[in-house]
Amino acid sequence: MMSVRHNSYLDAARESILDVGWKRTTLTNVASRAGVSRMTIYRTWPDMESLLGDLMTREWQGIMSTIPSGHDADAPTAADVANGAIAAVAALRANPLFRRVLDVDPELLLPYLLDRRGRSQDSILSFLAGQIAGGQQAGHIRPGDSVLLARTVVLAAHGLAISAQTMTDPSDPAGIDEAALASSFAELLTQGLTA
Repeated sequence: MMSVRHNSYLDAARESILDVGWKRTTLTNVASRAGVSRMTIYRTWPDMESLLGDLMTREWQGIMSTIPSGHDADAPTAADVANGAIAAVAALRANPLFRRVLDVDPELLLPYLLDRRGRSQDSILSFLAGQIAGGQQAGHIRPGDSVLLARTVVLAAHGLAISAQTMTDPSDPAGIDEAALASSFAELLTQGLTA
């Protein structure tokens, strides 16, 4: 758990990224916004990448803490898991920091999409695998490796979280919007997880 002091430094980093973007934010900027010396920031984070990792982990865990767990948190149904995934994607897409990174510095997300998982993803996977296992024990979710199913859900959710706008167009005669995509995604997840 981050200390209050470290949280104030992360708040300063968040403000800077929202103002000028990731590429133009430096540890010196963060120190100035936090009202501390640059060396104070360097004692905790040797570089912007490590600071960003802590900031993103805090931000995404905060988002996940707001997601409803469904009717029975210990034995969710497939629909509960699907609705939770949709709520998480919607909250992420509405998050100002995520929007800023996606709009200005999308390459920051590439390592987490192409090369490796981050702490936030591991935390989400652990939570989701536990939810799926609980639903399986209650007979609400189909049998199978809960970790594999959780990873499959997260991979599918990546596309909706990051690329939904590429599948919508107000001038498209099909009239598909983000709400329709989310509804279809929830239906696919529910059917795919139902016992």
